[in-house]
Amino acid sequence: MKFLDLVKTRQSVRKYLDKPVEREKIERCLEAVRLAPSASNSQPWSFIVIDDPKLKEAVAKKTFDKLISFNRFSLQAPVLIIIISERPGFLNKVAEAIKDKQFSLIDIGIAAEHFCLQATEEGLGTCMLGWFDEKGVKKLLNIPSNRRVELIITMGYPASKEIRPKKRKELNQIRSYNSYRLSK
Repeated sequence: MKFLDLVKTRQSVRKYLDKPVEREKIERCLEAVRLAPSASNSQPWSFIVIDDPKLKEAVAKKTFDKLISFNRFSLQAPVLIIIISERPGFLNKVAEAIKDKQFSLIDIGIAAEHFCLQATEEGLGTCMLGWFDEKGVKKLLNIPSNRRVELIITMGYPASKEIRPKKRKELNQIRSYNSYRLSK
């Protein structure tokens, strides 16, 4: 698939078939992550793949509650991917302090999109979740208190083959050359 076709096909999936995801496909997605670039090649991430149904349900229940229920669909996903930020090395800590930028979060965003694009190539759907009970997830998965759970990615076979139209700003609203001049 051509890259732009892949990007046009990738979407946030919120309805999944009740069908297990083959570990070979998950491994190819993780290989895409392994090859993702990162600042100073720090690779500031680790991943927990959750495909055990009981554990998956327990973790999925940490992505919503009575008041905030928009992630309830995570219960349908056969796989959850937990992305943990690992401690940056000394060079990255210094660079982050000097530049006042959290390079590790940029790197995790790149890695997460590599994962989701490879999943799309595999015929799978994904959705990145940033809203969840981090303390609850950490407790369920024995994640040390000095680590952060940055994202959870739901993964599975989409219930629908429909590719929704993307609602995005026009190119001239987000791009300028040689100076900041954006039209409204």
